[in-house]
Amino acid sequence: MLIFSNLVVKIKTTKITAMHNLFANFVKILEVCKYLAKDLVNDKGNIPRSGVAPRFSDLEVIALSLTAESMELDSECYLFAKLEEYRDKMTNLISRRQYNDHRKFTAELCEKIRKRMVTKIDGGEDVFIIDSKPVKVCQLALGKRNMMGKTCIGKAPNFGYCASQAMYYFGYKLHAVCGVSGVIHSYDLTQASVHDINYLNDVQQDYFNCTNIGDRGYINVELQLNLFKTAHISLEVPYRCNQKDWKPFYKPFGKARKRIETIFSQFTDQFNIMRNYAKDWLGFFTRIISKVSALTVAQYINKINNRPIGRIKYALA
Repeated sequence: MLIFSNLVVKIKTTKITAMHNLFANFVKILEVCKYLAKDLVNDKGNIPRSGVAPRFSDLEVIALSLTAESMELDSECYLFAKLEEYRDKMTNLISRRQYNDHRKFTAELCEKIRKRMVTKIDGGEDVFIIDSKPVKVCQLALGKRNMMGKTCIGKAPNFGYCASQAMYYFGYKLHAVCGVSGVIHSYDLTQASVHDINYLNDVQQDYFNCTNIGDRGYINVELQLNLFKTAHISLEVPYRCNQKDWKPFYKPFGKARKRIETIFSQFTDQFNIMRNYAKDWLGFFTRIISKVSALTVAQYINKINNRPIGRIKYALA
């Protein structure tokens, strides 16, 4: 249950708020979505459009998706098997096929809601951390036979190499920019073969008058100067040992970089980002949006309950 007062939301625990209770967590996340999407949907919770309005609203689809990801129910087959326990409470529940289609349709709305959460958590930061993470689509040996993205070559996965993990993989690369508090402000997916520094072109358009902290993969003197001249972005990266004019990396920057590494670990451990069930690139991208949004909604719930936002396992407890 949510209580709104002076733009502050406090979630009160009720008899049904057990961490393992799917319906209780669904209700909690749905109320958060309703609060943040007031002007984005109509009074029924749907994106305004022509035709018959769905009885299971767009906001309910988003809330169910975020709930499933938060509870590590990334298999839609298993999710709908669990939902059979709550048929009496969710009378308008759609089928699995309809859920899959509506989830893709509402991905943009989900991202808008996520950005509003980010603004409420830390909207005034000027220090950010940038990094990338490999996201496998399938095992390396099956890469050439994988059919994902064959209808759209520009968005198809490919082979890449991750230097930090010393491994080759087939899939995509998740680029992310997070604040010092540990909230992802922006992110994008590219093919695995795309170098990290290419994402800085997007950063240059979305950020200005700030400091970005990266790893050695972002070392490029020309690019650093260009970022500072065009957007007043100071890109701080550690020097290589054999680099000219070597100097030690500023320790607080090195400590701050652990924030995004922790987030990537949470994606792997709690949100199973390395486990993929999607059959096409649109479904895969939709799942990534859901996983990033599920992480953000857990941080937001911790924020409004005056808890450390990084303890996402306790957000729905």
